Amino acid sequence: MHHPFLALKHFLVSTVPLLPFKMKMGSKISFLFVKVVLVVLSINMGANCINVSSSSNIANLQEYTQFLLANGVARTPPMGWNSWNHFQCNIDEKTIKTTADALVSTGLAALGYKYVNIDDCWGEESRDSKGNLRARASTFPSGIKALADYVHSKGLKLGIYSDAGYRTCSKKMPGSLGHEEQDAKTFAEWGVDYLKYDNCYHDGSRPQDRYARMSYALRKVGRPILYALCEWGQENPAKWAGFYGNAWRTTGDIKDTWESVMSIADENNIWGRYAGPGRWNDPDMLEVGNGGMSLEEYRSHFSIWALMKAPLLIGCDVRSASKKTLRILGNKEVIDVNQDPLGLQGRKIRAKAGLEIWAGLLSRKKVAVVLWNRSGSRAPISVGWREIGLSPYNPVIIRDLWAVIFRYCIAALICFNEKTLWTDCICCSPCLQDVYPHSVVEEDGSDARSASQELLRILIIMKLKMSTTIHLELLRGKKNIRCSSQTA
Repeated sequence: MHHPFLALKHFLVSTVPLLPFKMKMGSKISFLFVKVVLVVLSINMGANCINVSSSSNIANLQEYTQFLLANGVARTPPMGWNSWNHFQCNIDEKTIKTTADALVSTGLAALGYKYVNIDDCWGEESRDSKGNLRARASTFPSGIKALADYVHSKGLKLGIYSDAGYRTCSKKMPGSLGHEEQDAKTFAEWGVDYLKYDNCYHDGSRPQDRYARMSYALRKVGRPILYALCEWGQENPAKWAGFYGNAWRTTGDIKDTWESVMSIADENNIWGRYAGPGRWNDPDMLEVGNGGMSLEEYRSHFSIWALMKAPLLIGCDVRSASKKTLRILGNKEVIDVNQDPLGLQGRKIRAKAGLEIWAGLLSRKKVAVVLWNRSGSRAPISVGWREIGLSPYNPVIIRDLWAVIFRYCIAALICFNEKTLWTDCICCSPCLQDVYPHSVVEEDGSDARSASQELLRILIIMKLKMSTTIHLELLRGKKNIRCSSQTA
């Protein structure tokens, strides 16, 4: 009889970001109404999703709700490196150690890339006599614990891979199905900080049941381990995986092609309302630097992943990455969009003839926006302040996050004329009172000038596709107003 209150407690503490994100960001919703919505979602989703088989050893609903999302990790999207995209099964402990070294020496670690994740093929083909997983002696002779100690000595965290089936996807090592508690204990003893849990060669049971068992096992070991579910989006994990882990794949595997990036972005977009601090939609790892796309396409790939609050897991060989690749992966201002503490995923709000606008709220009343030309030809894309929740009366200061310059404009509409495959990130903030054209009373009765004085409304615009001439126009004005530029 008391379980709805436990669900409410869990939601108010851990799941506020689950509130479906209304893209009319200027609308005002009372906090009381928000809480009511969350209570309804908590009860409904609990009834539909908290259905764990008896083999999970979860005694009752009270025990279950107490450990949900209790590991305290991934309050912002996880950042790091994963071995699979570039190396696949060709990994060894030297590769992992030197990659950890490179994350530090390139400055990427200082920007937040903390996880060094070993993917498939790290283990022997069979368990030892006690049923434990063991590192492959030929490639990881020192063992995983020694490797974790090395990674930790660099100020980084170690991730590892297993599978919710009898074998991993490579078929080269055992999965963890039926060994969840044993393997979770092993990972904790080794000092593992992150578990990617795949979905191959299972017994046909529901993924909710298989992933819940490992979730419960991880929470019993007394070590905070980020739990990333790799279910490929087959059973709509966004609807239930947040009860079990910190991130979940929403799509199949990414490929190092522009078509794959666009397709996966669209698939991941569907599930934006389910993401938030501690629980993230995962459109798969970054391909930046692997060679299959142009530099401009990689910049677009990185920008849209940042806006979608995707985990930023580098998939190239960091040790040999070019300076241009490192500049993309190391753009702190774009990373800041991804790591914004509010944690709301940016979503598509308008699409017509290949011209799209994506947007998402940031903290401190900022708004992140992507203007994306996918038409394949030069075309203007425009978005008005009101469309993205800003007052149409506010002039703005624009911050270009790739060119690293400021521009001052009086504007209520921003328009881009562009070709293909280019990314600009622009941050716009309201100007001070002395440049405000006239007094305007907002719809809520406040003075628009005082709001602009506080510099609260900041817009970040990521324009995806080729180079541009920027001009801004007053919706009620009679002429275009060009921007002056000043390097930061």
